[in-house]
Amino acid sequence: MVGNIIDHAARYHPRREIISRSVEGPIVKTNWSEVKNKSLQLTKALLNLGIKAGDVVGVMAWNTARHLEVVYGVPGSGAVNHTLNPRLFSEQLIYIINHAEDKILMVDPDLVSVIEPLIEKCPKVQNVIIMTEKRHMPSTDMKNILCYEELLAQEDIDIQWVKRSEHDACGICYTSGTTGNPKGVVYTHRSNTLHALASAAPDMLGLASTERIMPVVPLFHANGWSIGYTAPLTGASMIMPGRDMTPKALYEMLECGATVTAAVPTVWLLLLDFLEKENLKLTYLKRVVIGGSACPRAVIEKFQRKYGIKVLHAWGMTEMSPLGTICSFKPEVLTLSEEEKLNVQETTGHPPFTVDLKITDDQGNNLAWDGISPGKLWARGAAVVKRYLKSSSDIADKDGWFDTGDVATMDPNGYMRITDRSKDVIKSGGEWISSIDLENAAVGHPDITEAAAIGVAHPKWDERPIVVVVCHRDKTPLKKEILDFISKHVAKWQVPDDVIYMDEIPHTATGKISKVDLRQKLLETGYVHPDTVK
Repeated sequence: MVGNIIDHAARYHPRREIISRSVEGPIVKTNWSEVKNKSLQLTKALLNLGIKAGDVVGVMAWNTARHLEVVYGVPGSGAVNHTLNPRLFSEQLIYIINHAEDKILMVDPDLVSVIEPLIEKCPKVQNVIIMTEKRHMPSTDMKNILCYEELLAQEDIDIQWVKRSEHDACGICYTSGTTGNPKGVVYTHRSNTLHALASAAPDMLGLASTERIMPVVPLFHANGWSIGYTAPLTGASMIMPGRDMTPKALYEMLECGATVTAAVPTVWLLLLDFLEKENLKLTYLKRVVIGGSACPRAVIEKFQRKYGIKVLHAWGMTEMSPLGTICSFKPEVLTLSEEEKLNVQETTGHPPFTVDLKITDDQGNNLAWDGISPGKLWARGAAVVKRYLKSSSDIADKDGWFDTGDVATMDPNGYMRITDRSKDVIKSGGEWISSIDLENAAVGHPDITEAAAIGVAHPKWDERPIVVVVCHRDKTPLKKEILDFISKHVAKWQVPDDVIYMDEIPHTATGKISKVDLRQKLLETGYVHPDTVK
């Protein structure tokens, strides 16, 4: 059970600090011993509210110490911790609350306004616990409201975690549902524990009790990248940044002593811009884990060459708990030149023990690990999904292989490179063009902060790539300048045919570029390939 993880942290690393920006504003400090005790109080409170083994508790909260208490207090009561993403559309939230059959909702006070319009459409919800103190309780018309700190103050810690099988459900996280309804991925006590052990390994996150990790990635996104389990398992200290994701606020929290941090590339693009603008350095940071989408080479280079911070490029999925690979250096890589090492760091690395990967053609034939041949990427392992919640059929095949939906290559040393999502590959004249390669090349331009490459219909070549860019502050480089820059990094026939300037590129609820919304935006403007109108 995951309760064993917090038991270990509280027993052997009791005074390891948890520094948290509270939702109320101030930065507060706690430790693993106190987190465990409050988790036990929450367990007792949930049982007194009538929670039974297997019931589901929905949690909509930012990365705070209170959220860590919930991570252990909810499954400690025998219930299932269902993370809710406040950035989802109302219809999606209503769907997943009802689909998961949430019995209780736990909500940060500033997110009450997200829940209020939905609650009448979620008939199974019996109570809403607002995660704050009595004096900070917001005004609301919702019924059956409880105050988190007041609820816990009524309970002692004279209780044991509710005994459950390691194969029982521990948590639920829904995919972002860019097409169709979101799909529920269920994590068991066993899968979460094995995943935390695997991700803590030296060639993965490499966490230790001497480290202080700051997860910028929300705990409601892809199982929080498992950091809420991996950190206490290793006895590491934690910094929880709260709700303020501005570069200034993140910098302040990083300077509380973070040695490791983790987030999607968009966060780091903004932070690097802030550091450069304010002429700041990062005092304690040693490693940055970057995942969620492909990390541009320019970001890796700037972190390492300007700030001396090692970048660990990672890949995973909600369906994998989520870690699939991390790009740490094997001995074969250490002998390479610095430029060649950067080439390797553009891959997403190699998997830990418990994860197995393969690439195949459309007929299911295994492809060579030559670093060149792209194919469908498959994964299987101890923490890889086999069936979505309430689905009538498995999504893994009879041998446990799950089709990730990604297109990738594998090199002879086992390093995997995502070349695209299968639905985003640009198919031009019978050849595939990687949108990721084009985006990474474009972002390398000093005047571009973000880029998205998509295929548009072409009268001769089926599709041709165009690139949509957001420019750096007041800079607007010419189209020719951008295309000439990209041409230095990709084959001539892969260079985009056009550049579109936008103030902002649409993103999904999990911070990734939304190609669906981007295509719709271009459709609404009437955009067509220039050759179509000649």
